Amino acid sequence: MSEQFVDIYSNGTLILPFFPESESTWNRYARAFVYLLALFYCFLGVNIIADVFMAAIEVITSKTKKIKIARANVNGDLEGDEPSPHFDVIEVKIWNDTVSNLTLMALGSSAPEILLSIIEIIKNGFEPGELGPGTIVGSASFNLLVITSICIFVIPEGETRRIKEINVFACTSFFAVFAYIWLYLVIEVITPGVIDIWEAVVTFLFFPLIVLLAFAADKNFWRKQMDVDGDWNQMQSK
Repeated sequence: MSEQFVDIYSNGTLILPFFPESESTWNRYARAFVYLLALFYCFLGVNIIADVFMAAIEVITSKTKKIKIARANVNGDLEGDEPSPHFDVIEVKIWNDTVSNLTLMALGSSAPEILLSIIEIIKNGFEPGELGPGTIVGSASFNLLVITSICIFVIPEGETRRIKEINVFACTSFFAVFAYIWLYLVIEVITPGVIDIWEAVVTFLFFPLIVLLAFAADKNFWRKQMDVDGDWNQMQSK
């Protein structure tokens, strides 16, 4: 039984079995214990690296810069026009919260499964394996369904929470659902069972697109544009 196990997996894994020539003579429970220790050791390493990586990202995204704003006098005029202007110095974040959440924070939380998928697909000669794609899709589904439900469930009874940036939420929610629809189209409809180069490029370009649209929604770009167009139309009517 153990020899059959080694024959099956000795040439089809990255580093396991550790000793293909001699492991067939080991006790099955001893092998399971050794593999379990190795698995816990790998989990510990991933946990340490992820914590350090996320801490570094938080340091990067928390950086601020100081800007000067001309102080207004009692009449509402800016004192900056006077010979000796007065300014208020305030600190603002360099990174936009929406952009940092969609880029650095998402990369930090998804780095383990991305690296796992890259290692597997390179080892398989750029053929999909049984582990990599499943971890990415499963992690995204977990974040979309389980994390959202937990965030709703832990709200104390009688209290309410409101989404601060509803425009950004609508944008990211649309792409969260569209990602699964696009995945189904490229795998089952457009080129069944095969991912072409153009499909991979288009899929990758969706990422900067969602970041750009979410940033525009965070800044209320379309609402400001509508206000400008409305003011211009009023001026034309006069």
